[in-house]
Amino acid sequence: MAWAPEARTAAVRGADGTTLEVLRALGSGPRGLVEEQAEERLVRHGENTFPGRRPDSWPRRFARSPRDPFTAVLLVLGLVSAAVAAWGTACVIAVLVTVSCVLRTTGEHRADRSAAALRDLLATTATVRRRATAGSPPLTRELPVDQLVPGDVVLLAPGDVVPADLRLLRATALTVHEAALTGESAPVEKCADAARLPDRSGDGGTPASAAPHSGHDSRTTTAPCASPAPIRHSGTGAATAPEGTAPRGDGRAPAPVPDRPAPGPGASPLGHPHLCFQGSSVVSGSGSGVVVATGAGTVLSGALPRADGRRRPPSPFDRSVNGIAWTLIRFTLLTAPLVLIASALLRGRGLETLPFAVAVAVGLTPEMLPVVVTTALARGAALLARDGEVIVRRLPALHDLGAVDVLCVDKTGTLTEDRPVLTLSEGPDGREDPEVLRWAAVNALWTLHLSELPVPDALDEAILDAAEECPPGGDLFEEFEGIEALPCGPGRRLSTAVVRPPGDPRFALAARHTLVVKGAPEDVLERCARAAGAELDATGRERLARRAGELAAEGLRVLAVARAARPARARPYTPADERDLDFVGFVALSDAPAPSAAEALAVLARHGVDVKVLTGDHPGTAARVCRELGVAPGEVVTGDRIDALADAELSGLAVRTTVFARCAPEHKARVVRALRAAGHTTGFLGDGVNDLAAMGSADVGICPRDGVDVVREAADVVLASKDLTALDRAIVAGRRSTGNIAAYLRIALSSNFGNVIAMLVAGLLLPFLPMLPAQVLVQNLCFDAAQLALAFDRPGPGAQLRPALLRPRALLRFVTGFGLLNAVADVATFGVLALAVRSLGEGEGQSAFHAGWFTENLLTQALVMLLLRSGRHAAEGRVPGPIRLATAALAVVGLLLPLSPLGPPLSMTPLPPVYYGLLALVLVVYGGLLAAARARQPSPSGV
Repeated sequence: MAWAPEARTAAVRGADGTTLEVLRALGSGPRGLVEEQAEERLVRHGENTFPGRRPDSWPRRFARSPRDPFTAVLLVLGLVSAAVAAWGTACVIAVLVTVSCVLRTTGEHRADRSAAALRDLLATTATVRRRATAGSPPLTRELPVDQLVPGDVVLLAPGDVVPADLRLLRATALTVHEAALTGESAPVEKCADAARLPDRSGDGGTPASAAPHSGHDSRTTTAPCASPAPIRHSGTGAATAPEGTAPRGDGRAPAPVPDRPAPGPGASPLGHPHLCFQGSSVVSGSGSGVVVATGAGTVLSGALPRADGRRRPPSPFDRSVNGIAWTLIRFTLLTAPLVLIASALLRGRGLETLPFAVAVAVGLTPEMLPVVVTTALARGAALLARDGEVIVRRLPALHDLGAVDVLCVDKTGTLTEDRPVLTLSEGPDGREDPEVLRWAAVNALWTLHLSELPVPDALDEAILDAAEECPPGGDLFEEFEGIEALPCGPGRRLSTAVVRPPGDPRFALAARHTLVVKGAPEDVLERCARAAGAELDATGRERLARRAGELAAEGLRVLAVARAARPARARPYTPADERDLDFVGFVALSDAPAPSAAEALAVLARHGVDVKVLTGDHPGTAARVCRELGVAPGEVVTGDRIDALADAELSGLAVRTTVFARCAPEHKARVVRALRAAGHTTGFLGDGVNDLAAMGSADVGICPRDGVDVVREAADVVLASKDLTALDRAIVAGRRSTGNIAAYLRIALSSNFGNVIAMLVAGLLLPFLPMLPAQVLVQNLCFDAAQLALAFDRPGPGAQLRPALLRPRALLRFVTGFGLLNAVADVATFGVLALAVRSLGEGEGQSAFHAGWFTENLLTQALVMLLLRSGRHAAEGRVPGPIRLATAALAVVGLLLPLSPLGPPLSMTPLPPVYYGLLALVLVVYGGLLAAARARQPSPSGV
């Protein structure tokens, strides 16, 4: 991961020197800042928020909304119409463009408000230590995270999210989860300087609710440190420090931690053991730290420029819209000159036909497309937001989501929760043995209880939860009485609880004590002398260590459990007593899969979406999680192999591979780009800063609700619920919207194309204009108003099962075929009209011809709307209400307008009854041919 210069400088500055030197440089101390100092620094440094673009104002959004090819085509046609004094056409186009821009601006503004509401819902506070005046005692209080300033002293406890970059002042068995920064699911141990700070805070420097650290992750290594002093039961429930140690304010003995070397120049500051970074979370232990960087100066913020530095490639929506727009532009540029040339050569007409040529060009253009597109997408986004499931922050992203056929997901925090669960407990013989879990729970319970800490370590909590559910269960408080605990600490990867059977305290020394030890397998095994009642020799120890390695290779966190019986004694136990143990077995834990992950992946597969897992975690961990979720992992590809491949080679490998492990942010972004280069529409689901580069390279960036703030801001789609199946519902909503847009394009363009051909034919055959410009305008208005109902259609099931894209070539083939069929119906209508109006005079005959073709056009367009809907054949499904109403209204207008008082102003007269009989025959034949041709077409997932 690359860091912005200012972020790296602030982080390294906080790492340089001793703790006292850092405090002196920050003008702070262990007791925290004075309120007046904090207010001055807030003005000077600004709020502790991520740098980013300010939300666009409503006018700015509105001004930007016409920047798409379709709107540009309409604006050009509007200008041409105004130039030839076709003011009615120009006004209609202006209204349509304005309505489209208003709908788009309103939809995106609503999405931003929903995202802001989600951000407020997830807003957090930090526990800080401040003073009212320089001479006042420090007070601990909750403070909004954005009010933190450099020099503030922050207290950390399990479950806390680190609110800024901190230099640790005190740490007790502190481990943090840095997956948001690195992608690693394993906790990282942190410690403070070996030099002790003067304790003037009055509380020992740690919050009272801190929890111990199990420290047993078999894949974690730490530097050596002094052994912890034991905590002994006093008989009254209080914990007492042994002789020779000074008790702390929270009843625990101090565990000094030596300094560890910091990373060298040029290295990521993440490796520094004395720093905690914004965006990481506390897994176990407790601590306090001084803020060294906030806002743009944090390491978390330093990851942003690299992620945003690459210009985002055009989305599938942009590419398809551009392709269709250029196709229309070519047709439009060709149509108007053809009309003019044909009229001039064959009929001797000149520029007086220019308004008609412009009207024909406008008739070819689907002028309602911006409105239909915006309405369909905004409606789909609004329905998702109303259900509280998904927030679509960029309307075209809903189309892109429907087109996704490959979804890349980060494992940690998306497919899994940051919470371990017990996977197995097995004895020395490799068989499942509940006794192993029972003794592990004894250790976890009494280590926790004797330390008087209300919140257990995450691993111990998982063990205790599993023990409650595993028969025979039982109350470990009643079964045993805790005597003493030797907790874990940095450099000590095991813990010991000393217990005895419950009984009269007067006979306590007559009872035997049992030492229950739990920790890293190699540390526990070297202290064991027996296993399963037999002596444990070097061969047996090697066999057990090999088994522990096999479990760890599967991505499990392995703990070994041992015990030993000892004569009761009054003097304290020490680590030297952890010897000559009986090996009990192993317990293994793994990250808990997200509750809805397996179901979500299965549904996505049924809907044609191929899922690929990209993680910074261990290959074995990634493969195991995939198997648990029902995904075959296949061969796991690591970041090292990605580095060795050229882009072309990586494209082929990325398509064949399901799991990528040990991936840095650059690896994830390369894989996403390789998939796009192979022709796939790619989405990326991630929640950490290390996912930003891949999210920016994907067609659609998706973030769960618990993602880091800056990731939610960068995402196109935010899952507002923790249910991952909401993502599938969003994809289906995107496909429905795309299906409705595709239906509009098919219907509008095929009808318009057929009308243009018919007009060109009529221009060659008739001595008068086949339709007056005003009539063309009214016809287009009626058809456009009816077609708006397509934005509210319900596509057939087939349109939702496959990724949906707007494909210009497929659209061109469809429009050409059905447009020619429509033109045949129009030419047949010319024949019908010739028979029906032959007895009328010249002027009356022209008006009747105009009225007859006007009526036929609206009726055929109503048929087209019914028969060419998205994903449905003629007899398939029930027609939704909006489509029924729109087509009925279109037919009524086509039949009644020539007969109404509005007919004469539009140069239309009533038609003879014989025309309607002949027209009905034409429509029946046309409808049959249309249904037959549609039945031969596969149900499209988009055009």
